[in-house]
Amino acid sequence: MQAFSNEQDTCEMKTKTLKKNKVNVVTLGCSKNIVDSEVLMGQLKANNFLVEHESTDEDASIVIINTCGFIDNAKQESIDTIIRYADAKTAGLVDKVYVTGCLSERYRPELEKEIPNVDGYFGTRELPRLLKTLKANYKHELVGERLLTTPHHYSYFKIAEGCDRPCSFCAIPLMRGNHISKSIEELVKEAKHLAKNGTKELMMIAQDLTYYGLDLYKKRNLAELLRNLSDVEGIEWIRLHYAFPAGFPMDVLDVMNERKNICNYLDMPLQHITDNMLKSMRRGTTKQKTIDLVNQIRDKVPGIAIRTTLIAGYPGETQRDHEEMLEWVEQTRFERLGIFAYSHEENTHAYSLKDDVPAKVKQARTEAVMELQQGISFDLNQKKVGKTFKVLFDKKEGEYFIGRTEFDSPEVDNEVLVKADKDFVRVGDFANVKITSAEDYDLYGEVVNGFVS
Repeated sequence: MQAFSNEQDTCEMKTKTLKKNKVNVVTLGCSKNIVDSEVLMGQLKANNFLVEHESTDEDASIVIINTCGFIDNAKQESIDTIIRYADAKTAGLVDKVYVTGCLSERYRPELEKEIPNVDGYFGTRELPRLLKTLKANYKHELVGERLLTTPHHYSYFKIAEGCDRPCSFCAIPLMRGNHISKSIEELVKEAKHLAKNGTKELMMIAQDLTYYGLDLYKKRNLAELLRNLSDVEGIEWIRLHYAFPAGFPMDVLDVMNERKNICNYLDMPLQHITDNMLKSMRRGTTKQKTIDLVNQIRDKVPGIAIRTTLIAGYPGETQRDHEEMLEWVEQTRFERLGIFAYSHEENTHAYSLKDDVPAKVKQARTEAVMELQQGISFDLNQKKVGKTFKVLFDKKEGEYFIGRTEFDSPEVDNEVLVKADKDFVRVGDFANVKITSAEDYDLYGEVVNGFVS
């Protein structure tokens, strides 16, 4: 986030040097928000605005904050950011401040009352109105054209908006609305545009991938979409994020086996394992069905990396529930796992329940699960030593080039580190890497057989 000077004698100087058509877009929250900001930036550029993402130059006259309203910590970060830029406007360091995204969708009346110095609040589906306020036209012809905030070799690829699932703890339907799929034709066009501009990896995202197509095609159509996307020239990896377990379309696994450029990777948030917690969470499944599904996925796609996300401290969670979760995590040995402390969200079904697990207990349970997972990850990584993997390199930091295997997503999963003084690789390229040593979450290796296509 941009830091503004509060010194009075700099205000006049900075006000004079503001670029009147420059927009600084600040993004908070998840990958879906990243895509929304990239689309916004693409529209602004097409309207002849200068636009930057989280600029540090302090010369933009307009700031647009794309907020998150998912859980308490994210909401507070969004509020703090709005206040910071509203104060910057008061100090003459920016001319206009606009707020969009999930927090604005969910709490607009309260925000307008508490932070009135913002020039406008916009919801998650009000991009045309925001552009109109900026005296810009919404250009319908810009299908798939956006300014990437990620390195150009990978991009988040949103296939649908909103969610129809009834999960008791989740406020996303309040902020994002009902599920709306993009058409296969539109998505293929978008993928071709990204590939033309250097994108090699699509990280497919939605609130729930498995619901894709039910509204447009009257059936779960993720498998057909994957086949079409895998045919796009230049796309070498397609990665699946956020698949709901209940009603999971098993034909997706057939496509994963058929197509080399669909990663053996599946992000499936399971949230919990005990029957009473799953029922209260309104997940539409049971412990045994969950266990059976994970086993079926692993049987159909040997070697697949399954990432899951869990919740600790949901209302009514007992010590026995927690212990049963630990036993299941230990038995299942997920390749990737994260866990969050439960956040009591207004207007959700679970908000009517008593938030009866103390914060310290939530934190302790979260740490216990992650400590267990750390050991599992270490054991699984040790088995990779001596093996060779295709690695996509994302960046260079210090003395290492840093990349990922097909089993790892950026920011959240394991990384492969190669010594820069020993091996040269180009960021954005693939290389074969033999793993020489491994830690809990990092793999170390050396390039073999040069570059790969």
